Amino acid sequence: MSKNLQPITDPTKMGLGRSIAVLTSGGDAQGMNAAVRATVRVGLYTGAKVYFVHEGYQGLVDGGENIRPATWESVSMMLQLGGTVIGSARCKDFRAREGRMKAACNLVKLGITNLCVIGGDGSLTGANEFRTEWSGLLADLLRAAKITDEEAKKSSHLNIVGMVGSIDNDFCGTDMTIGTDSALHRIIEVVDAITTTAQSHQRTFILEVMGRHCGYLALVSALACGADWVFIPEMPPDDGWEEHLCRRLANQRARGSRLNVIIVAEGAMSRDGKPISSDHIKKLVTDRLGFDTRTTVLGHVQRGGTPSAFDRILGSRMGVEAVMALLEATPDTPACVVSLSGNQAVRLPLMECVQVTKEVTAAMAEGRFEDAIKLRGKDTYEETKSTQVILFRLSTCRSFENNWNTYKLLAHINPPDVQSNINVAVVNIGAPCAGMNAAVRAAVRMGIIQGHNMLAVHDGFDGLAHGQIEPINWNSVSGWTGLGGSKLGTKRMLPCKMMEEISQNIAKFNIHALVIIGGFEAYMGGLEMVQAREKYEELCIPMVVIPATVSNNVPGSDFSIGADTALNTITSTCDRIKQSAAGTKRRVFLIETMGGYCGYLATMAGLAAGADAAYIFEEKFNIKDLEGNVEHLLEKMKTTVKRGLVLRNENSNANYTTDFIFNLYSEEGKGVFDCRKNVLGHMQQGGTPTPFDRNFGTKMGAKSVLWLTEKLKDCYRHGRIFANTPNSACVLGMKKRALTFLPLAELKGDTDFEHRIPKMQWWLKIRPIMKILAKYDIKLDTSEHADMEHVIKKRSPICK
Repeated sequence: MSKNLQPITDPTKMGLGRSIAVLTSGGDAQGMNAAVRATVRVGLYTGAKVYFVHEGYQGLVDGGENIRPATWESVSMMLQLGGTVIGSARCKDFRAREGRMKAACNLVKLGITNLCVIGGDGSLTGANEFRTEWSGLLADLLRAAKITDEEAKKSSHLNIVGMVGSIDNDFCGTDMTIGTDSALHRIIEVVDAITTTAQSHQRTFILEVMGRHCGYLALVSALACGADWVFIPEMPPDDGWEEHLCRRLANQRARGSRLNVIIVAEGAMSRDGKPISSDHIKKLVTDRLGFDTRTTVLGHVQRGGTPSAFDRILGSRMGVEAVMALLEATPDTPACVVSLSGNQAVRLPLMECVQVTKEVTAAMAEGRFEDAIKLRGKDTYEETKSTQVILFRLSTCRSFENNWNTYKLLAHINPPDVQSNINVAVVNIGAPCAGMNAAVRAAVRMGIIQGHNMLAVHDGFDGLAHGQIEPINWNSVSGWTGLGGSKLGTKRMLPCKMMEEISQNIAKFNIHALVIIGGFEAYMGGLEMVQAREKYEELCIPMVVIPATVSNNVPGSDFSIGADTALNTITSTCDRIKQSAAGTKRRVFLIETMGGYCGYLATMAGLAAGADAAYIFEEKFNIKDLEGNVEHLLEKMKTTVKRGLVLRNENSNANYTTDFIFNLYSEEGKGVFDCRKNVLGHMQQGGTPTPFDRNFGTKMGAKSVLWLTEKLKDCYRHGRIFANTPNSACVLGMKKRALTFLPLAELKGDTDFEHRIPKMQWWLKIRPIMKILAKYDIKLDTSEHADMEHVIKKRSPICK
């Protein structure tokens, strides 16, 4: 992101006199509707005319009723729908020049010079070819007298912006494509269901997932469920894999496991290029081991269903950025694709991304599998210590290579020959949340792999003070990734009044390092222990805090484990409530969310569920604002969309409580709408973790122990561990595009301790999007925008 030095343009006038068309092409993906909705509403917000192109490129070629004007109300109630409501089709006609001439003629006649394409790499490549030959197509249309000189002049240039909609996540340049997260939800729902029946009958289950020639869905699913084996096309198994697989499955059973889970990508193959099917694996396991084995091919269930909260937010953010990219484009601007990097929206040259994507396929065809893994998403590490900050530059926590390396380490026990004689303790602090157990599992297993002795501390700092500490081994944490809550037990109690007892138990159990997993209490407890080092030498050990809380309020990290699960719980509840409101009509629902003083859940759930307003502590509001919201809803009831949804963070205002706002809405809406309220409560902390929280928790747990292992080497002096520097006690967090280890002591200045939130929060910049999509008359800040970045110049030599 960069500051624009040009005079700030009024965003509500950027699109005056211009027309935008949006189409979805290729395979459908959940979240496409969110992207369509955002494109339409933001396009209309800028003053542009916006058109739907129904049935993808086929509709572009056929024209007529397939290209229709879009209105604000026409995209209502689209967010929660899977697939694409404007249709998608594979189009042979568009591949021929004659078909593209018809498409160009249809666009010219309607004055459309801006095209937003949502689809996979094939759809986006076709869009770029269309743009490249635009001038030639216009010339041919002029010669054929199908368009006039004036029409050709007005449509002299075609702007193209792409959004990648594909469940396969096979497009290089973006962390996640629209639909991938939802597909992972479908897969993990099935895995969780199958696990229960597999345990009952001591069965082996083989699950085949989609992904075409990309193994992302299979790999992340395997990581999220702790599968015994995964087959992906980017890294075929070594020769003799049959013996290795059977040995691993037999060993798992010998250690007491009642089931085996094997994940197979549909494009899986052997080193010699032969397909590896689920039926082939079933025959192998049955014949050699005699295990009761079943196969399940998930198929198109992965494409269907309601989009996840992440995909709705991703589609909405990409839609906004796509419109801005179209309206800011010049004839010299290359066709771009709007992508996600960390939590940042970026613009990348479309054909550079397509080129790298094709190089992955070439690498696999040529047997360069290590190169294929790196091209899918390489981890690039840079270590910086200038400000006592250790920074691991990472393309994303969803990096393909990082996923693969983490899975290989954690899937099967492989302890070193020499033990380290280091004892690492793991403790959960604060309120429970989904994904905590995944982080504990990863930390324990990574510690065992490093040769450490792992200790489990039960019931938080209270357990640490009272000696509730015991060894925990590899098998102890089997099956933990999919469990909600906290298996270790957790309490909110801080250590300040128990420091004497804690220091004594650290010495008694000979604890050399500590992994603290939790929310703001974990952060505060870590700080108190660091401050107590002056008095208690036993506390001079390396410590790392892993943020895990539904509130997402821990300084030092943009995301916390558990927040995604809570967000999906709120969003799905809002969907049901909106459905109820749509049936009764003229009804407004007021929903109270958790989060303490942090408005993350209310804001992001508001964006994901299509709320009319979201009240939070960080954005002050008064009675005039409340009156304005009531007026907005009164006007809305005059349209065909006769329902309303308003979210309120539990601590957004001490005086304007949920009951106060409910009473105000009920009184002011009399005769026009009635009001209902729901307090969601602790259901937001429960449930099984989402794929993101399982994956994120696994990565954070593994990374924390690797960091502690290196830190222990640095702190080993005179035959013992002594760590008293600021950077020996850190918060492991995700900041923009990097995983960072930030010293607890240095985060104090960034913390609002009274309200238990960071002073700066990245997601506040997203709030205007929610308001614009709800049709509020506000100004979108265009002074900061996504620059065009490049992917080719940053690649390793294998990509040249």
